[in-house]
Amino acid sequence: MSKKVKDQEMSFKFIWTPKNVVMNILKWILIVFFAVYTLFPLIWLVITSLKTNAEYFANPFSLPAVPQWQNFTNAFTQANLGQMIWNSVTVAFVGTILNVVVASMASYAISRFRFRGREIIFAAFSAGIMVPLNALMVPYFTIFSKIGLIDNLMSLRILYASIGLPISMFIIRGFMDAFPVEIEEAAIIDGCGFYGRFFRMILPLVKSGLVTAGTFQFITCWNEFVYANLLTSSPKLKTIQIGIRYFTNQFTTDYVSMYAAIVIAIIPSILIYAIFQKNVITGLTAGAVKG
Repeated sequence: MSKKVKDQEMSFKFIWTPKNVVMNILKWILIVFFAVYTLFPLIWLVITSLKTNAEYFANPFSLPAVPQWQNFTNAFTQANLGQMIWNSVTVAFVGTILNVVVASMASYAISRFRFRGREIIFAAFSAGIMVPLNALMVPYFTIFSKIGLIDNLMSLRILYASIGLPISMFIIRGFMDAFPVEIEEAAIIDGCGFYGRFFRMILPLVKSGLVTAGTFQFITCWNEFVYANLLTSSPKLKTIQIGIRYFTNQFTTDYVSMYAAIVIAIIPSILIYAIFQKNVITGLTAGAVKG
């Protein structure tokens, strides 16, 4: 091993001084605190979903005497979660695909073409990130009422694809701006057409950006509650997030079955992020290091 490598290893070794020990202890206390703060509600939710209602009311923080797996069966039978999950899947996938397709085309136009007002257009789209979605409930409801899409899943698909455009364009355009123009110019010289450059060159090279935008969009579509409750009224058109409240009525609440439904509802979001975690991290950190 060379002397330079040994010197580099020595530089990363922990030096036992009182100040460093205190700072290291504080660092780990902070890490453990945020880990517990983040994971405890999820762990408590899973444990509680395996209790009986009597155990839950007797001691909310105790372990179940016997795991009640039938709570998950009850969650499906009482609220028709199967149909609601299917509605959420179709809405989330269609909304995500529409969003990524439109955002990628718009980002390419703004990134590559030089025309008057392009930065103003991009700034107008980006400003949508800062607009509270609940502030637009009345305009959205009025628009979908006029075009006859109230109580129709297509309204949710269109709406979710639209409200996710600002963040998706912001992410994807950053990748396209980092893509060297010279490569595209070389493709033009070789006779590659517009659609060939876009579909066979640009999209594969900005795949991390597309996956990042698509992951955030899917999670947003899956977890959205307000507009799903506003624009749909038929039980057969409700999404999974709406189904969770069906365990509460005027007189009683089946808490453990409701918690089981919540566990079922959050599993797809966790799986999607776990599958595409590497791409998401790459997408968020792209451009952080130059050179």
